[in-house]
Amino acid sequence: MSASLPSPIRFYSSMLTVVGLCTIAVDTSLADEYLSGIKWKEPAVVTPGTAGGPPSDAVVLFDGTDLSAWDRADNWTLEDGVMISGKGNPITKESFGDCQLHIEWSAPTPAKGNGQGRGNSGVFLMDRYEIQVLDSYQNQTYFDGQAGAIYKQTPPQVNAMRPPGEWNTYDIIWTAPRFHDNGELKSPAFITAIHNGVLILNHFELQGDTPYTRPPAYTKHADRLPIRLQDHGNPVRFRNIWVREIRPAHGEQVREPFLRNAKGEERPIEAAADQ
Repeated sequence: MSASLPSPIRFYSSMLTVVGLCTIAVDTSLADEYLSGIKWKEPAVVTPGTAGGPPSDAVVLFDGTDLSAWDRADNWTLEDGVMISGKGNPITKESFGDCQLHIEWSAPTPAKGNGQGRGNSGVFLMDRYEIQVLDSYQNQTYFDGQAGAIYKQTPPQVNAMRPPGEWNTYDIIWTAPRFHDNGELKSPAFITAIHNGVLILNHFELQGDTPYTRPPAYTKHADRLPIRLQDHGNPVRFRNIWVREIRPAHGEQVREPFLRNAKGEERPIEAAADQ
């Protein structure tokens, strides 16, 4: 035989149930929908890549077959689907501004040297802003010069290096700097970088370019410039390099923002605020 609740408790429990149901019904029936008044352009359909491969709208810079996307790469070698650092600093034939860059690289094996002399290279956004490539696996050097650093400006948040011979991946979101017509800086460059799936730079604001011999500084340049790889005397390997241009969503403000109720009746935001 099951026990029943005393009458006052049964009444209170029932009231809670009724109140809860009524609250849900009232919220649904009285909720106004906010509409921005913006007519948005439909986002383009992009087919994602597989296993880190390029999505359908990417510009492929190296797929293992040739170095045709690069200038000044005559002394770099192509072997077993990878490009190996040689004399000179290849730059892309195409130029880029705001972009998403994917690049994979591997430090030489066996590991030789130490500090900056071990697996040193670099990826230069817009031919002048470097994210460091270095064998930083159990290899001490100055922190703002290790792998994943914005050279001489900031270390990475963490060291996510794989051992020499294994492949490292950089996924980079780059926001190019903007300049006024008179050459003054309008807005700085920003970078977000993920190293082997680990966030190492989170919307970091660059102080300027990344030289070795002087403080960083901004100098007015074109809105789009090539990507450059660095020769630093070490046979660093690269593969699967692709880039996507970043374009913001596009919309046109066709009317002021407004609210619309469940009956389809519309009212301006200001009128709603006054009530």
